Amino acid sequence: MSRQISIPGGRLASRPPCLVAGAAAAALVFSSALGAAVVDFGDLSLAPSSYHDGGPATNAAGWTSGGVAFGNTFTDFGGGFSAWAGFAYSNIADTTTSGLGGQYAAYSPGAANSGVYGLAYYSAYDPAPVIAFSGLVAPQSVRLTNTTYAALDMLAGSAFSKKFGGASGNDPDWLTVTFTGYSAGGAATGSVTFHLADFRFADNALDYVVDEWTTVDLSGLGSGVATIRLGFASSDTGMFGINTPTYVALDDLTYAAVPEPSAAAALAGLVTCAAVALRRRRAVLA
Repeated sequence: MSRQISIPGGRLASRPPCLVAGAAAAALVFSSALGAAVVDFGDLSLAPSSYHDGGPATNAAGWTSGGVAFGNTFTDFGGGFSAWAGFAYSNIADTTTSGLGGQYAAYSPGAANSGVYGLAYYSAYDPAPVIAFSGLVAPQSVRLTNTTYAALDMLAGSAFSKKFGGASGNDPDWLTVTFTGYSAGGAATGSVTFHLADFRFADNALDYVVDEWTTVDLSGLGSGVATIRLGFASSDTGMFGINTPTYVALDDLTYAAVPEPSAAAALAGLVTCAAVALRRRRAVLA
């Protein structure tokens, strides 16, 4: 014989309010975790073989791509003289122009995916290049290569910087770029360093200057990242800092959104509420 169970108020049939609210939070959490976002700069328009470095007027507005902000400062000194720092973007394919004429070119054939790619330049007189997200994220990866200016400078030297490896090829030279993540409160979350050139090998045949798009793992930056700052270091320094041109080309910045703390807390509440509801149901059925 089956036993009929009567539950006052129909509690078993109705959903507790905490389950309804928690389910909405769970939907938010899981939807934000579905897949990663990729900034490939494909939403930026440029004329063929051109670039944008923030000009032509003096400003510090920066620019955005894929909903992510890239810091930039541009200064017009007048008389045809100007300077920029931070981030620019370009579609120039040129691996032969040395000096400042090659600062807007990636030292690789084309961009990683789209025809447009980003450029970062660090100047000791300006803020470090900064990437700012609209919310908290977990960076996953980015593709990097040298600019033509930096690569040819390291391979041949210039009036301002040395040829990597020196005359003998034995000098242990190197150039790195470091990505450091920061929380919304400004606390460092982690950092990742990538060698754009490395001449420290005992076998000189292993020395290299990066000349192709290379995927770099950014998971070391952790989660809950609001901004990323770029920094450079080199074996070739002088009284004014780094002598090596401090540039890097980047593409396919990949990251995943991180749920806001309130959503995560609501999800934890959902688990607790579900556990309590299950205990009550078992008690009624007993």
